[in-house]
Amino acid sequence: MADRPFGFREPAKPVSAGATASPAAGAASSPLTLDDRLIAGLLPVRSARGHKGTFGKLLVIAGSLDYAGAALLVCRAAGRSGAGLVTLAVPESLQPLFAAKVVEATTMALPEDDVEEVDPEPALARILDHEHDAIVLGPGLRPGLATTELVRELLGAAGEVAPAPIVLDAEALRSMATLGEWWAAASRPAVLTPHPGEFTRLRAGAGLDPGTDDDLAGDDVTRAAAAAAAAARWGQVVVLKGARTVIADPDGSVSVAPFENPALATGGTGDVLAGVIGSLLAQGLTPGAAARAGVYLHGLAGELVRERLGDAGLLASDLTEALPVVRKRLAAIAERERGGTRLGFAARTPARGDS
Repeated sequence: MADRPFGFREPAKPVSAGATASPAAGAASSPLTLDDRLIAGLLPVRSARGHKGTFGKLLVIAGSLDYAGAALLVCRAAGRSGAGLVTLAVPESLQPLFAAKVVEATTMALPEDDVEEVDPEPALARILDHEHDAIVLGPGLRPGLATTELVRELLGAAGEVAPAPIVLDAEALRSMATLGEWWAAASRPAVLTPHPGEFTRLRAGAGLDPGTDDDLAGDDVTRAAAAAAAAARWGQVVVLKGARTVIADPDGSVSVAPFENPALATGGTGDVLAGVIGSLLAQGLTPGAAARAGVYLHGLAGELVRERLGDAGLLASDLTEALPVVRKRLAAIAERERGGTRLGFAARTPARGDS
């Protein structure tokens, strides 16, 4: 366990001197370890006069009959992270099932050319006709050529003047690994969230050297260098998940989350992370800022649950309940940094006529 109280971390600092990646690998010279103050400064300010439209509209394209939970976790995590409106888009034959399961989110039916299989062209038209500020694509989607084509079309963002940013996870990443130089045609800003296995497939599909991929789970130096090289080549933000998750930006900057939490090694926690990052994108953060803040909120939520349950027994749904708690703590830090009142203890403004 950490040797300092939860929620009060040391200021950001580079990882150990040996973790400096070589310039040839495309990594930044000093990967930065994220901390409370840094992330608190990234969180979007919540206007007292805001409404659900103010705080972002997220479109989630996820889920299948076998992986319904993935879509539900993304939606719940997005709402718990502050998104104002969440819409879940699913194949039309599954809409009744999902509509009965989601409470706060709305649903949207995507046209099919077979049961559970979207028809890419009309599905894309319906997606683009829907008002949204960000997209999450991939968790729990049914694999197949139709899904791959939908991923390719959404990445290309053909005809969109200002395409909404997108989080690419799970089946979206597996589809991209089969598309060759997918980044050459990608015009939509994206955050990729692979675990080491998905990252290896992406690298192999992109023609990058897989020789050091055996170290992508345990070697922090290799992880930082590989993520930075991939982000630079693909021109997108890469989140390499695992203990001490790495966030790499296309400009070469690399950040590392401080969390090593075996309690998070359970199904669905990656879906929660995709929902958190998508929510922050919808709230207006840039892809790099949303990735860093999302990874940190997710990690802090994991620590909070671990303190209560220990190293085993955490469920992904436990994380969603912890998210607003840790965001509140970081918001309080941001308020103090801005010199404002302590969160929850604002002085009342006297009404006219008060003595």
